[in-house]
Amino acid sequence: MTFWADQRVVVTGSAGFLGSALVRQLHARQADIVEVRSAEYDLRDRGAVQRLIATARPTLIVHAAAHVGGIGANQAQPADFFYDNLLMGAHLIHEAAVAGVPKLVTIGTVCSYPKHTPVPFQEHNLWAGYPEETNAPYGIAKKALLVQAQAYRQQYGLNSIHLLPTNLYGPGDNFDPDSSHVIPALIRRFKHALESDQSEVTLWGTGQPTREFLYVDDAADGVLRAAEVYDDPRPCNLGSGHEIRICDLALIIAELIGWYGVLVWDASKPDGQPRRLLDTTRAQTFGWKAQTSLYQGLKATVAWYCSQLSSP
Repeated sequence: MTFWADQRVVVTGSAGFLGSALVRQLHARQADIVEVRSAEYDLRDRGAVQRLIATARPTLIVHAAAHVGGIGANQAQPADFFYDNLLMGAHLIHEAAVAGVPKLVTIGTVCSYPKHTPVPFQEHNLWAGYPEETNAPYGIAKKALLVQAQAYRQQYGLNSIHLLPTNLYGPGDNFDPDSSHVIPALIRRFKHALESDQSEVTLWGTGQPTREFLYVDDAADGVLRAAEVYDDPRPCNLGSGHEIRICDLALIIAELIGWYGVLVWDASKPDGQPRRLLDTTRAQTFGWKAQTSLYQGLKATVAWYCSQLSSP
């Protein structure tokens, strides 16, 4: 708490999913927070980034802003995902170094790992191959920021760390059918099926790939713990340590919704990366570990979504 009382923290993407969780936890830590929204600062514009840093005068920047989406969105807009994420991060890293910002935290992605990374994913395997094709532009743009941060540390002494969270979920997630990730997409589909009395739901892929999911509040806690004590130029994984097949995940969510119909898997649609599970040994060295079980997190997320639908 003493550390945070002395910090003026800029949180980019503060109105977003992870950004909102970071802001909540920073308030609890009594930090001085500057919330950054795209309507006020377009981080793709270098001048806007210069203006932000000159106005806010931060001691710490947590770069949580990102252009994100599921497989469908990544396939439809690969250039936008690459361009937006690369420019936002590149401008922030450069201007933070020029302005002498004491510390910068960039948020990477599990999508940066090669398609066939040995499981569990260890940080040193980040460069062992090309990412899974459906979201490679996004993953490579994020990975480029790691290279930039390491270069700026070497040349300018910028204390920038790069964190690699696995797939996030939780209350406040994006439930837009065109851009949501798998958990909110499944919750929305099954809730609609229940309300419209559908006996069958068709889902993308085979259902056999595995994913690891991290509750958003656990992720925010990991980011802030790393911001406080982690100063290593090497990237650091943030994950839950639990791997689950998509077909099994779908069954749990359907049960929590109360829909008991038939699942049909459309194998003509892409599965994405075959497996995802992170090795979190490095994060454990600075005292962080996820606390929320997948079932507890899914139950809270379903309850939040249903409460939003019933709100006036």
